[in-house]
Amino acid sequence: MSDPQKPEEDELAGTEQPFVQHLVELRDRLIKAIIAIAVVAGVLSVFPGPGALYDLLAAPLVATLPKGATLIATSVISPFLVPLQIMFMAAFLIALPVVLYQAWAFVAPGLYKHERRLVLPLVISSTLLFFIGVAFCYFFVFGQVFKFIQSFAPKSITAAPDIEAYLSFVLTMFFAFGLAFEVPIVVIVLARMGIVSIEKLKAFRGYFVVLAFIIAAIVTPPDVVSQLALAIPMCLLYEIGIRAAQFFLIHTKAPEDADEAEAKA
Repeated sequence: MSDPQKPEEDELAGTEQPFVQHLVELRDRLIKAIIAIAVVAGVLSVFPGPGALYDLLAAPLVATLPKGATLIATSVISPFLVPLQIMFMAAFLIALPVVLYQAWAFVAPGLYKHERRLVLPLVISSTLLFFIGVAFCYFFVFGQVFKFIQSFAPKSITAAPDIEAYLSFVLTMFFAFGLAFEVPIVVIVLARMGIVSIEKLKAFRGYFVVLAFIIAAIVTPPDVVSQLALAIPMCLLYEIGIRAAQFFLIHTKAPEDADEAEAKA
């Protein structure tokens, strides 16, 4: 318990920097993040190559197309531009830990110790949850959705999706599932900032289920499979977020809050 007679020392005392120094550091951090993405993109351009990356991304759809059917390009530049876009998207995702580390290294000196105990785990867990959401979408959702859609296609129609339309669809689904898997992080932040209490989060369960299905109906194709595949994990992750928020509230209290809790005990 802290001594009321003794003035508390500010953890951040002496760490202030001139505004220009902040800009210089921000520039250096951004350059390092861009270099990391460029290095990964350079490696991917050699192995496995932009074409192979597109083939990998298109594999779930191609596997459900009728025998002999392929994707088409309706624009002259699409066969070059679309694989290149996928290569840079993959480079960004692979280099994302480095990008987030640079962001963390920039803001960490301005945070108190108890704030760093909250932010660093959230940065790591949010990255992992985003990757898990993307992987869940690619390995499970795509296969089920494409099979479901193809099962309704009339025999007189030969499916030949455009590669640009497919890329747009994939990016939308990746971001939808990646962000949906961030639900626990949002719940933790709202609870830790005192915007919503744990009791209110628990009382909001029923409304969140309805909200999850509305979001799934808006951002996914109009089929039951993809909507359930997005809404059900969101509901489960909401419950996980409530449990995690209770844990974080206990272990990331500010020193004065801990002293007050100890005094009340």
